[in-house]
Amino acid sequence: MMLQQVKVWDPLIRIFHWSLVLSFVVAYLSGEEESAIHIQAGYAVLGLIVFRLIWGFIGPKYARFSQFTYGPSEVLCYIKGIATLSPKYYLGHNPLGAWMVITLLVMLFVVTLSGLKLYAVEEGLGPFAVKPEIELIFSAYADSDEHDDDRNKRDGYDNKGEGDEEFWEEIHEASSEFLVFLIFLHIAGVLASSLLHDEKLVKAMITGKKTVKDE
Repeated sequence: MMLQQVKVWDPLIRIFHWSLVLSFVVAYLSGEEESAIHIQAGYAVLGLIVFRLIWGFIGPKYARFSQFTYGPSEVLCYIKGIATLSPKYYLGHNPLGAWMVITLLVMLFVVTLSGLKLYAVEEGLGPFAVKPEIELIFSAYADSDEHDDDRNKRDGYDNKGEGDEEFWEEIHEASSEFLVFLIFLHIAGVLASSLLHDEKLVKAMITGKKTVKDE
């Protein structure tokens, strides 16, 4: 039995992976401060997601979504293999890993989207910010009733803004925490797969190569 090095992950996928790890960690740790660092890290995550979606269609073999799109039956078969400690080996993503990749990308998009919406509501900035309408300011109101009507409209707008802010803040926080949970599952899956298949997945994502048995 011979061992050989097989190139699996291209340089751009590896750069994407570790850049995403760094960007998300920075964004998550700076989330409480709502600083410029948090905003920029969020933009970085969004940019990386866009790149991954494009690369998933035009990238090399193991980067393409078509290479690791598995149906429920194949995922179930892989789970049964894990239960017997003899899962089928996949050079690229295994079925569970593939589903996790898709789920992580979807949740990252939800986190960044909700963050941008919250940024727009709170600060009036970002791509979702509503441009202020140009209003004519009169020196006096015709009567007190007209003044009261205008004040009521402003109060209603303020209440709506507060409601939107609370809504997007809850979505952003909940999706962020769920994403952290998924990340821990992902790490656990990487460790489990490394043990079951006797391979070093973390090293492979650094070097781009996997060591496989050539029987």
